[in-house]
Amino acid sequence: MIRNYLKIAWRNLIRHKSFSAINILGLVLGIASSLLILLWVQDERTIDHFHANGSHLYQLYENQQTTGNDLNTTPTTPHLLAPALVAELPEVERSVHMTPGTMLLLAVGTNSYRQRGCYASPDLFRIFSFPMVQGNPQTALVGPSSLVISEAVARKLFGRTDVVGRSVRVGNQDDRQVTGVFQDIPANSSLKFDFVLPSEPYIKQKSGTPRWSMNGWRTFALLRPNTDVAALNVKMLDFIHRHDADLTKVTTVMFRFEDTYLHSKFTNGQPDGGRIEYVRLFTIVAVFLLLIACINFMNLATARSAKRAKEVGIRKVIGAERTYLIGQFTGEAVLLTFLSSLIALTLVQCLIPLFNQLTEKQMAIPYANPFFWAGLLGLALITGLLAGIYPAFFLSSLQPVKVLKANSSTALLRFKTGAVLLRQGLVVFQFTLSLLLIIGTLVISRQMHFIRTKNLGIDRGNVIYMRVDGELTKHFEPFRQALLQASGIQSVSSAAEDPLYTGNSTTGVSWRTKLQTDNTLFFVLPVSYDFVKTMNIRLLAGREFSKAFPADSTNYIINEEAARRMGIKHPIGQEFSLEDVHGTIVGVVKNFHLNSVRVAIEPLVMPLATTNTMLIMRTQAGQTERALASLEQLTKQFNPAYPFTYTFADESFERLYKSETLVGKLTRYFALIAIVIACLGLFGLAMFMAEQRTKEIGVRKVMGASIGSIVALLSGDFMKLVGVAIVLASPLAWWAMHTWLQTFAYHVELAWWMFALAGGLVVGIALLTVSFQSIKAALVNPVKSLRSE
Repeated sequence: MIRNYLKIAWRNLIRHKSFSAINILGLVLGIASSLLILLWVQDERTIDHFHANGSHLYQLYENQQTTGNDLNTTPTTPHLLAPALVAELPEVERSVHMTPGTMLLLAVGTNSYRQRGCYASPDLFRIFSFPMVQGNPQTALVGPSSLVISEAVARKLFGRTDVVGRSVRVGNQDDRQVTGVFQDIPANSSLKFDFVLPSEPYIKQKSGTPRWSMNGWRTFALLRPNTDVAALNVKMLDFIHRHDADLTKVTTVMFRFEDTYLHSKFTNGQPDGGRIEYVRLFTIVAVFLLLIACINFMNLATARSAKRAKEVGIRKVIGAERTYLIGQFTGEAVLLTFLSSLIALTLVQCLIPLFNQLTEKQMAIPYANPFFWAGLLGLALITGLLAGIYPAFFLSSLQPVKVLKANSSTALLRFKTGAVLLRQGLVVFQFTLSLLLIIGTLVISRQMHFIRTKNLGIDRGNVIYMRVDGELTKHFEPFRQALLQASGIQSVSSAAEDPLYTGNSTTGVSWRTKLQTDNTLFFVLPVSYDFVKTMNIRLLAGREFSKAFPADSTNYIINEEAARRMGIKHPIGQEFSLEDVHGTIVGVVKNFHLNSVRVAIEPLVMPLATTNTMLIMRTQAGQTERALASLEQLTKQFNPAYPFTYTFADESFERLYKSETLVGKLTRYFALIAIVIACLGLFGLAMFMAEQRTKEIGVRKVMGASIGSIVALLSGDFMKLVGVAIVLASPLAWWAMHTWLQTFAYHVELAWWMFALAGGLVVGIALLTVSFQSIKAALVNPVKSLRSE
């Protein structure tokens, strides 16, 4: 029986080559696209899920209540939190704090490389599953001069990995002794570093007097088994307040670390989205693409099913049971789907290097994983059943006596009517899904254009960033003055970090009229002279820092949002203190974005710091190459031991919106694929309809009908269906895109023309697809069409 199924299925496949090719191509595109998306989704869902302690590993967050009683949730915490958790909470077995990341030069002799690393407390390698290949994970970060490096760094510096006990020069610090070598951080880790330094010496050097209001660290806790996390979070509500009575509106909460990568957005202290939104979005897109491909199959199968009605009647007359017929027709669909799946798998294997490049991942088809094959077989089987089940049941239900009568039999007419209605419904559904993707693509593209062109309050054009380290930290001012005299350079300043991605924040600020209940969170960005001038920030009042005013070492510049939150109309000259460093406000700048446009602009205070980690240089218009040459020459002169590296502010800005950019690209590609698949089905249906109405077209041409009128006749029914799809898709797309745009504090508004453009685009593509076949049919000589009459 199976052999007979396969033989008949193969004969039908070969006999109707055009319909088979359209079906296979549509299924291949749908399955291949879905496989690529699902590989990406699976990779996203496995980020940080490799840690052995994952079920008991949590990250600490601070909920900071603002003056409007909203909660601002931040992963930055004080470094004092980690040791206090272990000392005071029996539920916490171990805890670790670490810095977000820093770039430092690692050198052995003349071999030197800039690498990304972090400062961390000793239990880092006991909590996280970053296996060490050399050294003891319990003691590797205990000594003040210890250094733990990755295998890749060990090979760069020494050419091998057994290097415990060897010395490495770190930045402009003393030599450090390698106390451990860990395996390279896997690609599915959100924590990325190439070396680790002990945190205690760094804290003593940088922090001065320890304060609970000073954030900037990431804190993680390993809980004991069977800990009630909800009860522990209640217990921790006033944890920070118990240590600092002034922090009355700061609470601490912990979330499972495995979930924080995907659920990074918070609303009023609770996870409320993040990358999980994109994972869900593209899971839906994968389902859409599969459905559109399946609809193609169902449409063409039902269109051709009338031609097989007599075949069904004859089989039933000679004794074929209905179950046999259902098995035959379903088997044909499943066979076609399995064939398409094999071709799609080959296509995915060819495309995955490009897809990895696009998504910046290292995905591969898991051929050795039996679950992958089970999933692929299940996907092919479900797709085949979904595509073939209706034609199979409908065809097998026909009564042989009625089917074998004349072509005008009532049963056949009913059959044709039912098939037509089904096809029309499927075409509407198919184009509704395609329109949703197209409108989504338009809105996402508009939002990304808005982000790129929005006035951020900072002019990032012609701005270059460079790391300040080594000898530059000691001689930064002479270096800056030399740059100002060089060719192609307009102005030079420095900051503690990228102004467009400011992460340090504190509640340790005060001013004369501050209320005791005011717990406003201020972002802190230390800057040097000429920062406002270099970044082209508008100065609203006062002045920026100047060497003519020695007292500026304790003075401050704030943004207009800070002035608004403070409730001071004329802040210039007002007393202000940051972490008990008392001074006055000397300048107010116009608001500029400190982070992504997803979040509103927050209060900002800028203290003067003449030694920072990031040089900021503005080049003269059209003189970028000359300015870079000057920068390189002077860097080698002032800092010869360090390699010359730099980045453009525009590149840093693009990295900030990497997720949104990726979503925009993927949506465009998959929307295009959806339209191609839908149009393949439309083309097949138009070809079938033209074939069915060959004699009608011949008669109309003999009676004087023009080619245009015939094209309009054949295209009109399809255009009506596309119009219905536009009406159905528009409100759904408006709701989905409105919801997505609300995740941005600053966004474009939905406009009618976006929906009109998407609708017009689909109508144009559909009309072009149908018209091609319609014109072909209209040009046929009526003599040939009517010859059999």
